[in-house]
Amino acid sequence: MSERPAPAVRMTRIDKRFGAVHANREVTLTVPAGTVHGVVGENGAGKSTLMSILYGFYQADRGEIEIEGKPVQIRGSNDAIALGIGMVHQHFMLVEPFTALDNILLGAEPHWRLPSARAQVRTRLEALMQGSGLQVRLELPVEQLPVGERQRLEILKTLFRGARILILDEPTAVLTPQETEQLFDTLRALRTRGTTVLLITHKLKEIMALCDAVTVMRAGAVVLDCAIADTSVDALAQAMVGRRVQTGRVAGAAQAADGAPLLDARGLSWRDAQGTPRLADVSLQLRAGEIVGIAGVSGNGQSELLEVLSGMLVPQAGTLALGSQSFTPQHWLDPETAREAGLAHVPEDRHRRGLVLPFAAWESAVLGYQRRPRYNRHGWMRHAAMQADTAQIMDEYDVRPRNARLGSAKFSGGNQQKLVLAREAAPKPRVLLVGQPTRGVDIGAIEFIHGRLRAMAAGGGAVLVVSSELDEILALADRVLVMAGGRIVGERPVALCDETTLGRLMCGAGDEAAAA
Repeated sequence: MSERPAPAVRMTRIDKRFGAVHANREVTLTVPAGTVHGVVGENGAGKSTLMSILYGFYQADRGEIEIEGKPVQIRGSNDAIALGIGMVHQHFMLVEPFTALDNILLGAEPHWRLPSARAQVRTRLEALMQGSGLQVRLELPVEQLPVGERQRLEILKTLFRGARILILDEPTAVLTPQETEQLFDTLRALRTRGTTVLLITHKLKEIMALCDAVTVMRAGAVVLDCAIADTSVDALAQAMVGRRVQTGRVAGAAQAADGAPLLDARGLSWRDAQGTPRLADVSLQLRAGEIVGIAGVSGNGQSELLEVLSGMLVPQAGTLALGSQSFTPQHWLDPETAREAGLAHVPEDRHRRGLVLPFAAWESAVLGYQRRPRYNRHGWMRHAAMQADTAQIMDEYDVRPRNARLGSAKFSGGNQQKLVLAREAAPKPRVLLVGQPTRGVDIGAIEFIHGRLRAMAAGGGAVLVVSSELDEILALADRVLVMAGGRIVGERPVALCDETTLGRLMCGAGDEAAAA
């Protein structure tokens, strides 16, 4: 009988502290070669710290690491790369003005003569792309590549450097469903070729669809380690959070609203600087007591619609009625006017539009509201009031840690999202616009955020949710609109929706064809 091959990765009793924070507690992880292994847990559970130790960003306080059966010391990412470990981060590590080819060449130049180095690297890359299925347009600047192609470029970059063990941190957080499926096809092909993949994600359906085994972490420790065949989405969710979690539509949730229209938009059209139409004759109503979901493949006008409705963009045509106020392109609302009229906005990108990352949490928590009399007396900012209110909403919205003075960048993604939601929802606006409410957020925070959105609608407000996750739309919305090509191509109550029908509409099929 032949001996069983050594695991690709074995981490034994890994322990790591950051001051008072015990990030990893005696963690043991074993990953067989040629498998896809999921590592899941809530924000702050310790999974990213563990993978950062494997990639050499951090060094463990105690514990041992073996790669392919050999004990190793990983003192930095160069050591990890030399051992055949590559890591693709949630936020891409690419130089956007550089071409895809030069991004791969950067730091891995075979010699100093760049023209011949590029030719040599291109030859290797073409063979690698052919074998892996990772097709990337090498001559284009990264800033011109769609998100899915940038993701492939990051993976290609690690494979070019000889990675046999690939760590992916939230790889589908910014991908469309179609791009996600393409990525999964690529990872399955890499597994067949013997590559080992460690997948960090909050999306439990993805774990079930792709992985061979899964490790669940909570509060820095492993609480479940099993084959995928021996678990389920519900069991994983309960292990992550430590209690039963509501992951779908709430039983008895309202599916229609007869309240008064709180927002009425007619014929909205907007063209970008190149004259490309991004919104084309879009009309919609939001009524008191309902959640309206907008589904669509990313880039079909949803982002522009949110920005027009919130006053961040001015349309070239259309009208907007918000309560008793009316707006036209000649006199459009701005974000401050929108807030005064009872409309709040949780932007899609919390880092670029929702927070100032170097600010303390209390500073980010009053952005846009700093002119209010409670915070501003005769031009002097009332910091004590700002900090007291931030402490209150952090408690109300379960933002962890409860430290209003902590830098915004130091909170996990889920807690950053809850902080932005708290800022916009705590003043109890009549209309709340929310873009990608749970992108990159763990399942416990998803449950909390969904509960807050439902509570706002139940209290007589109107909520508009834009999400690339069809599961989220179906779990939250009372009424679903589908956008494609800058237009609303379908509308129906959630009771008449399913993923197949919505998917057809998202791909541009007419409403009648999708229903058929």
